[in-house]
Amino acid sequence: MDWTTKFARFAKRLLKVEYFIWLTTVDPTGKPQPRPVWFVWQDDSVLIFSQPAAHKVKHIQQNPNVSLHFNTEDTLGDKRVVIFTGRAVIDAATPPAHTVRAYMRKYKSGIQGLNMTPSQFAQEYSCAIRITPANLRGWE
Repeated sequence: MDWTTKFARFAKRLLKVEYFIWLTTVDPTGKPQPRPVWFVWQDDSVLIFSQPAAHKVKHIQQNPNVSLHFNTEDTLGDKRVVIFTGRAVIDAATPPAHTVRAYMRKYKSGIQGLNMTPSQFAQEYSCAIRITPANLRGWE
């Protein structure tokens, strides 16, 4: 992916500052299944932690093609539309969530809001999903 265009730089900035992103997987019947998820941008990929038995994990194992998008800033939906498509993998080599500094900085208070400690969160959300964006579309 070319990250040098003005729009790609804008999209990358959102990857660094947005609190959640919408992940869309495809279920076994071919239906898209969008859901908001916590994420961090790391090593030119989106890192998400999930409960291992979540449907999104099963979907990715069957079909790794996914899309990601952010909410728009306005009610008409004509500003800040950013959509990535790419491939997701279950990344067993990623350390647990509570040891990923960027993730903990970003979601420490959210984890507390779940009445969990970081290590409890990492134990329950032990499946790392890594998405490498391949395409970008949208507009500012």
